[in-house]
Amino acid sequence: MIRIFKICCLLSVVLSCSTPKPAKKPVQLAFLSDVHLHDIYANFSNTNYKGIENPVTGKYNVIRSMDSQLHSTRLFNENYFAFQSALQEVAKRGIKIVALPGDFTDDGQPANVKALKSILETFEKQYDIQFFITTGNHDPVRPFPRPGGKHDFLAEDGSEQIIVSDSSLMRQGSYKNPPIITPDVQFWGYQDIAETLSGFGFFPKASNLFWQTPFSTYNFDTYNFDLAKSQSELDKRTYNVQKSTLKIPDVSYVVEPVEGLWLLAIDGNVYLPKNETSTEFGGASGNGYNGVIQHKKHLVSWVKQVVLEAKKHNKKLVAFSHYPMVEFNDGATNELKQLFGDNKMQLVRVPNLEVAETFASLGLQLHFGGHMHANDTGVHKAKNGQTLFNIQTPSLAGYMPAYKVLTFNDDTHVKVETVVLDSVLNYNELFPLYEKEHAYLKASQASKIWNKEVLQAQSYLHLTDWHLKELVRLRFLPNDWPEPLKEKLLNKTGKALLLSVQDASNAINLQILEDLDSWTINDMLVDFYRLKLSDGLVYKQIGAARLNQYKMLSEALQKGNDADLKLFGTLFLKTMSGQPSVNFSINLNNNSIKALED
Repeated sequence: MIRIFKICCLLSVVLSCSTPKPAKKPVQLAFLSDVHLHDIYANFSNTNYKGIENPVTGKYNVIRSMDSQLHSTRLFNENYFAFQSALQEVAKRGIKIVALPGDFTDDGQPANVKALKSILETFEKQYDIQFFITTGNHDPVRPFPRPGGKHDFLAEDGSEQIIVSDSSLMRQGSYKNPPIITPDVQFWGYQDIAETLSGFGFFPKASNLFWQTPFSTYNFDTYNFDLAKSQSELDKRTYNVQKSTLKIPDVSYVVEPVEGLWLLAIDGNVYLPKNETSTEFGGASGNGYNGVIQHKKHLVSWVKQVVLEAKKHNKKLVAFSHYPMVEFNDGATNELKQLFGDNKMQLVRVPNLEVAETFASLGLQLHFGGHMHANDTGVHKAKNGQTLFNIQTPSLAGYMPAYKVLTFNDDTHVKVETVVLDSVLNYNELFPLYEKEHAYLKASQASKIWNKEVLQAQSYLHLTDWHLKELVRLRFLPNDWPEPLKEKLLNKTGKALLLSVQDASNAINLQILEDLDSWTINDMLVDFYRLKLSDGLVYKQIGAARLNQYKMLSEALQKGNDADLKLFGTLFLKTMSGQPSVNFSINLNNNSIKALED
């Protein structure tokens, strides 16, 4: 009997050793940035105003005008549908952790923040998704509440409707439509936004394995939920900026949502007071990490501490915030400054080299940013040999709409996938209302009316492409491009520009000249913005043949004698290059990056 028992035990050991353990599911996260959610079905708390009735759906909509959208770097209305379509895709992929790197609403208005909360709670309950948020320059617009609203909502007849939170924001003169005044469009500050969205990272949950802020007195070894909760109140998470006596909240946190993964959410907003005694602050848009390393030095010290703790306890560390940590112009920032000046092309948002060096030298390896509405990968190797990978997440509210998926294959090998959002349910639901707007603008003989072909868009992706083309025509070219440079470029064919810088006696293939004659520099400039915003995502849309033609022309411009055209040629070539940014893998051991097939 004893012998039989020993044999059974031996068989049990052998079988347990030979039976393979089920493969551990890779850790996956999705990053959805710059959603700029606007509640197009808003119900205001103090007024009977319901918006304008859609003649097709019968629903009432509170929306911004198409004209305002086509002068902005983002869509205000259709992204309401795009965000939920993206979340549906994420849910189908089985991804259970989603990070939002700032600008999750448009200006942190109560109506929009509450709409976001409702959407996130729905997906949280239905698909068991954990959401983690960090702040952007649009949420909050300023650290403390202030009057807000817009003058470019759409009225029933296609004209503009003013909706503000305070009569002080009304312009002098009469209004075609009676102004709507409601507190639901004020600009909320930190307190209201963080408390309303308290369940999405800003405060600890009992289910978190770890949660900490820059102001916590505990570490991973001494952590417990009750202690974290007691130290999470916003009045215990403040700092002074410059010589201001006002204490500003900092809602940064690190959280362990699943075993072995630390998400580091950095509040990169820097608001500077107008003067030493002022309670009025400037916005955070142009400060970014240049401002952080100067005015929020406590964050740098804390990030260093988090990196060391993560290594000590063998945690996978992923940072995300609204602002980029590494230059995002593919090394063309100097050319942009020389051509356009320091205050154009969003150059005030470019982080200084000191920023990249600071965070790379701390040992931070992975950071997902937003703010630029652009797809890009920046890599910086610090003097101490440490390497930082800054992965820019595109906006869902502009061209090319996409989100990022990060997969940990193991502790040191990660894969990054960029998922383009093409099909969006109901993307054209509001088009009948824009028809009214266009008719009104035409009847009133408005100048520079937007192109009605926008309303022929066959998909959400197509709509964002039209948005970009009109943005270039209505805003970027008139406002950003110097007149002398435009005179040298606009309305010329590629062939004409080539012959203007290259001696006609030089042998030029006739087929090449014919190809260059089939498009204008205006087309090339639209593709310049497509490349600048989308990087490798747009290669297929432009096509290899056209990209080669742009390359040949740009190289010819570099060899010419015109200083501006030489710079433009260099700028275009750099914009066509850069680190892998679509689908790629990163080896965190040797700090290498490799492009993967789309």
